[in-house]
Amino acid sequence: MGFKCGIVGLPNVGKSTLFNALTQTAAAQAANYPFCTIEPNIGNVAVPDPRLQTIAKIGGSQKIIETQLGFVDIAGLVRGASKGEGLGNQFLGNIREVDAIVHVLRCFEDDDIQHVDNKIDPISDAETVETELMLSDLESLEKRVPNLVKKGTQGDKEAKISALVLGRALDLLRDGKPARLTKRDDAEEERHFQMAQLLTAKPVLYVCNVEEASAANGNALSARVFEKAKAEGAEAVVVSAAIEAEISTMPTEDREVFLEDLGLTETGLARVIRAGYELLDLITFFTVGPKEARAWTVTKGATGPNAAGAIHSDFEKGFIRAETMAYEDYVQYNGEAGAKEAGKWRSEGKEYLVKDGDIMLFRFNV
Repeated sequence: MGFKCGIVGLPNVGKSTLFNALTQTAAAQAANYPFCTIEPNIGNVAVPDPRLQTIAKIGGSQKIIETQLGFVDIAGLVRGASKGEGLGNQFLGNIREVDAIVHVLRCFEDDDIQHVDNKIDPISDAETVETELMLSDLESLEKRVPNLVKKGTQGDKEAKISALVLGRALDLLRDGKPARLTKRDDAEEERHFQMAQLLTAKPVLYVCNVEEASAANGNALSARVFEKAKAEGAEAVVVSAAIEAEISTMPTEDREVFLEDLGLTETGLARVIRAGYELLDLITFFTVGPKEARAWTVTKGATGPNAAGAIHSDFEKGFIRAETMAYEDYVQYNGEAGAKEAGKWRSEGKEYLVKDGDIMLFRFNV
């Protein structure tokens, strides 16, 4: 479905190192100077889900296909980006095209790696980026809202709704708060709000890039970021980008031992990917058969036809019904036949809301 998370932050915080580890490629040049990433690099990564392995084993599937999430490595930002400083215009344009923001913050000391402000303060770094995004949104809405108000008073119903909801966003921005806190009373207001494509309306995940010794439990700097995230109702994870880069080049069989030596039960990248997936309000459903077991992505609230459309648009157009069972039932009763016998195999219509972990088979005509 093409969901993308944009990796942002100040220069030299570890964005490209993290991106390279995520995609296990050297597509993004990681170097110790600002703006080493000029064109946004895009990579798709598999979303870790142990349920898929279990389903494939029970179903005797020859092939496993994981669902994926896109990550975009975006050039570093500096103060004044909203006015075009540095690569500001390009930076803001690239953010506008992603669905969520993964904000990498430097939470480690290293005299060999230059910081653009010559100080290590992740909260200040976060505020620098947030301020530039808010200034860009503020400038945009100060131009748009008066015109919408004028059209609304002249009888334009669509403009009236936009003026109302975007006016609330403008008030928040003037108070130094992001647009994502804007109250939306109904689906129509939500639609107009989303159409505005405000930068600060996008959900945010803070990634605390720490030194190797703090990879398991974080440090004092990352603790401050977690406090900030909690106050905002946002999410945060701890990662050592240097460790992740090293792990990404290892043979699979060596990774588990390496992680255990560091006191880790999983890679930081797995946490980042899962958190990004949850940030976008996504869920997974599965299809399984002798040829393949496959994970698919839909948003929470998706209907049976929506899920069918994730596989192919023709499935959605010609949707008749979805035959489905819960993952837990598939496992408990050892596959489709056992679940059917136990009465756990259901036939659902067009109004059915897909649940995370559903195993589905679609009936359709073209």
